This record gives sequence, C-alpha cells and structure tokens, in this order.
Amino acid sequence: MAFGVARVVVCDHGVGNVRSVVRAIERVAPGVEVVLTRDPDAVRRADRLVVPGQGSFGAFAAAMHGGLGEALASAIRAGTPYFGICLGLQVLFDDSEEAPGEHGLGIFRGNVKRLAAGDLPLPHIGWNSAGDHFFYFAHSYVAVPADPSIVAATTEYGQRFASIVAKDNVTAVQFHPEKSQQAGLFCLEKFFAS
Repeated sequence: MAFGVARVVVCDHGVGNVRSVVRAIERVAPGVEVVLTRDPDAVRRADRLVVPGQGSFGAFAAAMHGGLGEALASAIRAGTPYFGICLGLQVLFDDSEEAPGEHGLGIFRGNVKRLAAGDLPLPHIGWNSAGDHFFYFAHSYVAVPADPSIVAATTEYGQRFASIVAKDNVTAVQFHPEKSQQAGLFCLEKFFAS
C-alpha cells in the first residue's frame, strides 16, 4: 500500500481514453489497487476517486445516469478524496453551455461556459501555465465558479479561467496531468500523498 491509499477507483464513464490516467497513477503510486469501473457500488467503496474525461459535457452527463452520478456525488459529500481531470472538473458544476438541459453533479455552484478565446483558435490545445507549472490542455469550455475562493490556479487563453479548483476533499484540474510529463505526475503524486 503506497501513500496510505488502498483502493483507487478510476471512473470509466466511457468518455475518452482513461488507460493513460491509470498508467500515470500506477507510476506515481505503485502498489495501490487501481480499479477501472463504472459500477456505482465500487465508487461508493473507493478510498480515492479519479474522474478523467475527454469529449463533450453532454456525453459525460449522460454517462452519469443510472446511478453513477449519484454514487459520485454521495462519495464526494461523504469526504472521499476526489481528483477530476478536464470534464472531471466541469461535471462538478451545475450545468454547461455545451449541453443545454444536462446537469452536472452540482458539488460546486457555477456553470461551464465556452472559452472566450478571442482571435485564438479553439479548442485550446497545447501547453500553458497553471500556477507555477506548465501543463497540457485540450478543451473549449471552462468552469465559472460562483465561489471564487475555490479557484486554486488560473490560466490565460483569450480570457483568464479557473484551471485548478480545490475545496476540502475535492481537487480538479482543467488540464491533463497524464499528458503533462513531470509536472503532471507531480500533480497526481500530491493528490495521493495528501
């Protein structure tokens, strides 16, 4: 058992490639049991939750139906440490302009809006800074938290947006740590060490 964590559940919601996230976790926390699943009961029993996501908010929100979203929200509210990646950050909020009528988990008040990139191309793909490090981004939408105190880092791409949000047992990032080389691995390692 590494870092005092016995069982890490990576939520396999069918949106995007989660295998690279599993490999990154195994690299920074060798010896932990990594369970890749969409089973709500496994989510409720997790010692830690990791929710990656690529693709659209609508597809992600649809994957949350059938008990998975309720299990995630219940586990988060019960204090299970949660690490969200890209859509795993966005789904923490109420809803998204990308998928009118679909709802997020509502852990944090706020909405997800299309990135106001100005003359810059969308999606925002490539390396950019968040705090003191550079990470790999791939997205067109950003969370706009109602409570600015949960914003742990921001990034500039046409507009300044929340690239890391954190409160209590929840940490979520707009970038992809699994694609961000040493800085990304360090970010994941901090989650497992805390």
